[in-house]
Order: sequence, then structure tokens, then C-alpha cells
Amino acid sequence: MADHPDDPKDPRDPQDPVDPFPTDFPQPPPSRFPPVGQEIMPPVETPASPPADPVDPPSDWNAGADAHDLPLDTKRPSRLKVLGQMAFPPPPPADEEVLAARDRRWTTRVILVVAVFMLVFNGASIQNWARQQAPNWFTVTVQQVADVWMTQVSQLGADRPRQAIRDAYQDAHDARFPGQDPA
Repeated sequence: MADHPDDPKDPRDPQDPVDPFPTDFPQPPPSRFPPVGQEIMPPVETPASPPADPVDPPSDWNAGADAHDLPLDTKRPSRLKVLGQMAFPPPPPADEEVLAARDRRWTTRVILVVAVFMLVFNGASIQNWARQQAPNWFTVTVQQVADVWMTQVSQLGADRPRQAIRDAYQDAHDARFPGQDPA
């Protein structure tokens, strides 16, 4: 098929405008739904079809189709995401040894953070524990270190939340109903 409109071998009508994107495909049939203001094409005669069974209407059901084969996300990823995946491909899946090491690191971090938190905000418990033990070199040393630690922490004001909770508990413990004897 020639792309030049003046070609004598071209079967198209010379009055038709040149297609902006010439292809080798045949011209599509005219639409049955033209734009507003144009006439509607008469319906095309089709060969007679057998009468439809009223019990089982014709459908487009495909018994071999599986709904799980359909893609869930029909949107195409953005070009930037595709470029990022090409430039930085995802790492290979981790094996059990790598996962176990990662879990150990996470556990160690959590234990250290909780230990530091408890040491700063609940150092009085170490003092109380050392006072409850039988006196020996270890418990006396722990009690002296805990006393020094709590003195330093109280200067920062880190003992105030624990003391506020303790005071609120003691106030609730000492509270009495009207007419009840004081504790």
C-alpha cells in the first residue's frame, strides 16, 4: 500500500485526507454510534441465527477461565519506580542464618534499651533489692553503688516519674470513703 496520496496504484479515494499515521491495516468499519449531528448507519444485515434457548441465554462464560489468573493491580508502575528497580535491584532473599543473626541483633538492642531505661528511671529498685539481702561484700558494694547512682540520677530529675507514680499509688491506698476510719 502506498503512502503517497497521488500514487495511481493507491485504491483509496483521492479526495480522502491523508492518514496522519499510515498503516497497512484496513480501514475500520464505520461506527454505529457517530458523533452528534451525523446520521446513523442503517443496521447491517446478519445471517439468521438459530433461536436462543429461553432457559439458557447466550453468555460469554468461559469454563476454562480462572479468576486467580487475573492480575490484581492493573496499574502500570511509574517510570521512576521501574528505573529505581533497574538501578538498584532487590537483594536476593535472606537465608535462615542471616534471618537468625538479624533477630539476635534486634533482641540484643531491645534488651539494652530496656536495661538502660530501667537503670535510669527505676534505679531505686536496685537499692531496695540490696537492702533486702543479707549483708556481705557483694550486697554492700551494690548498695553503695546504687546510692551513688540514685544521687546522680535524682540531680537530673529522672527519679521524679517513679516518685510521682509511687505517690499516686500511696494516695489511692490511703484514700477512705466518707465515715471510714483513717488508715
